[in-house]
Amino acid sequence: MKLKRKLVEKPWGQTVLPDIFDADSGKKIGEIWFEAPKAISPQLMVKYLFTSEKLSIQVHPDDRQARRIGFPHGKEESWLILHAESWATLGIGLVKEVQPSELREAIISEKMENLLDWKPVSAGDIFHIPAGTVHAIGPGIVLLEVQQNIDLTYRLYDYGRPRELHIEDALNVAALRPYDMNNHSKIPADQSAMLVDSPYFRIFQIIGDDIEPLTGIEATEWQLISLDGNVKVCGTPIEIGECGICASQADIDMSNNRKSIVACTTK
Repeated sequence: MKLKRKLVEKPWGQTVLPDIFDADSGKKIGEIWFEAPKAISPQLMVKYLFTSEKLSIQVHPDDRQARRIGFPHGKEESWLILHAESWATLGIGLVKEVQPSELREAIISEKMENLLDWKPVSAGDIFHIPAGTVHAIGPGIVLLEVQQNIDLTYRLYDYGRPRELHIEDALNVAALRPYDMNNHSKIPADQSAMLVDSPYFRIFQIIGDDIEPLTGIEATEWQLISLDGNVKVCGTPIEIGECGICASQADIDMSNNRKSIVACTTK
């Protein structure tokens, strides 16, 4: 099944998107989502992000913390950087380990940006963001995000924008320490490979019809984004910049693929 593409306006979005989206409307598009029919509830969400300003500094709870307040699960996500300006950065983790009182004071005194660890970023970077990681995306970036499909975000700091903050909720779930760089890797050039192997999802790059990394992988949900060439999901063509979903790896046809990203569940 092909998922419906939805352009989402954001104040931090970009007015000109890559040509594959044919969406030069002059509006600030920050995200492209892929929506399933109402009868289907995907476990994963795959989306593009386009940034011209910093996103809010935020954090997501894990499964235990989310279920405590009535949600079915928490939220982990991974970022695959497709394009980044030479000066672009991502804020991931803190520059040092702190106490909750120190973080609260940094927010009140508007020094939160200095406490976040802003890392240089370039095309081909992969960052897995475990639940509890304090994070923000800077401007000048196009990325592909794979996440647990749930709208559950606590905003710590938003640079003075008039939006609600969730400071106490965030402090209850945030890991107040530096980011573990073992969660960072690089997309291999022109090679099929598993890119992310997390407790909730796996992400693969598939080049041509080399599906060897998918061999033996069992999952209940598969989502596929074509970056170059076209593929088929359940016989339906998925063109560049589109997303398909299916329940079985056998439903994916890579015979006309050049480069695709495949995400599947692990639970």
